[in-house]
Amino acid sequence: MRSAMKVLLVCTAWGMALGTALPALSQEPAQQQAPVIRTQVNLVNLFVTVRDKSKRIVTDLKQEDFKVLEDSQAQQIAFFSKEVTLPITLGMLLDTSGSEQYMLGAIQDAGGRFVDRVLRKGDEALVMSFDSDVDLLSDFTDDRGQLDRAIRKARINVPSGGSVASNPGPIGSRQITGTALYDAIYLACNEKLNTEAGRKAIVIVTDAQDEGSKVRLEESIEAAQRTDTVVHILLVADPHFGGGNGGVAHKITDETGGRTIVVNSEKHLAQAFDQISEELRSQYTLGYYPTNAAHDGKFRKIKVEMSNHDHKVLARKGYYAPKE
Repeated sequence: MRSAMKVLLVCTAWGMALGTALPALSQEPAQQQAPVIRTQVNLVNLFVTVRDKSKRIVTDLKQEDFKVLEDSQAQQIAFFSKEVTLPITLGMLLDTSGSEQYMLGAIQDAGGRFVDRVLRKGDEALVMSFDSDVDLLSDFTDDRGQLDRAIRKARINVPSGGSVASNPGPIGSRQITGTALYDAIYLACNEKLNTEAGRKAIVIVTDAQDEGSKVRLEESIEAAQRTDTVVHILLVADPHFGGGNGGVAHKITDETGGRTIVVNSEKHLAQAFDQISEELRSQYTLGYYPTNAAHDGKFRKIKVEMSNHDHKVLARKGYYAPKE
C-alpha cells in the first residue's frame, strides 16, 4: 500500500472559473489511485524543516533537539524520523491573471524543470491553473510528459468584462472580475487534497493579489488547515500591475507552515523552485498524541521549539481537532 505525500504547486498565472471549476474537477477522467489510509487515532503529524542562522537546511538533528507544544502545553514526541525518500504528490496551480503575463513563460519553464527534478519513483503530481477561472489541467499522475504538456496549456486570461458563473459546489455562483486566489486555494484543498493521506502542500507562484473570490482569505486558510495542507508562495510581482501583496502571502504561508519567497527575476524564480524542492526532501517528521483528547472540532495551536535557538523552524501552526 502506497503512502502518498501530497504537494500541490499553485502558480498564480493560469485560470478556472468557479462557476465551471467544480465540474472541471469532477468530470476529469479518474486516475486509478491507491486506497486512502484513514487513521482513527488522534496522532498529530508534523513535517518540519529546520534552517540555521545562515539559512542552510539542517539535516543531522535528533528527537531530543525538538520540543512540541500544543496550546502552550508540552507534548511527548511519540514518533521521529528524517523524511528524505517519502513519496510526494505534487500539484502545480498556475495563475493566468493579466498581472503575470510577462512572467508566464518563465514560470512554465521553471515549473517544468521543478517537476522533473523533484518527482521520483512513487511520486505523483497534478496541474491546475487559475485567474478568474480555475481549471484542472492534469489530475494526479506520475507521467512527466503529461504534466509538462499540462503546464504548457496554461494561457493568460484577461476577460473584457465580468460574467456570472454558476457553481454547483460549495462556493456557489459569483461575478467573475479578476484573480480568484482564495477560491483556488479553497478548491484545491477541499476538492483535491481533502481525501489524500500523507504530506500535502501547495506551492503558489503569484503576486498574491486577489480580485473576485467568493470565499474570504480566512476561509481559504482554514481549508488548508483542515486538510493539513502546507502552502508555499513564490511571490512574483510585476510593478506595472501594482506589485505584490506580501502581507497576504505571508499570512497564508505563516498560518499553514509554509514559506513566502520573493522572486524578482527569472533567475530568482528558478532558485526559489530549487529551495522548495530541497525542503520537500529534507524534512523531519514529528508525531505525538495530544494531551487534550477532546473531539470538539476546535483549532489547536502548535509551536515547535529547538534546543538550539539559532535554528529556525518551518512547521504548521496548528490543526483542527476531530469532531464527534
